[in-house]
Amino acid sequence: MLVTFSSKAGADILMLSQHAKPIMRIAGKVMDKDIPVRGVFTPEQLVDAISALEHAIALEQPAAPKDDDDDQARDALSLPVGLRQRAHPLLDLMRRSVQAGAPLTWEAGSAW
Repeated sequence: MLVTFSSKAGADILMLSQHAKPIMRIAGKVMDKDIPVRGVFTPEQLVDAISALEHAIALEQPAAPKDDDDDQARDALSLPVGLRQRAHPLLDLMRRSVQAGAPLTWEAGSAW
């Protein structure tokens, strides 16, 4: 399932729900096992959500490359995607929304 994040402050961000759920849990919007079908971050809520995401990113341990093969260890495509990379586009949209005083909404569901 896709989750679409929208704000007048920037372009839409699309994420698979399995990747959006941990980010939204950190931001305080997901409390149970499923992402709500629709929701909103007010500009005031975004300040706390940004702070929580930045704190979680700061605590994240970088993934260690495998020692199997030196070429594979240097290949960026073989490294797992961490919270920092996953959250970056959404975090940028959150910051833009705060600056513009605009809410950030999401809608979960198929884009087809």
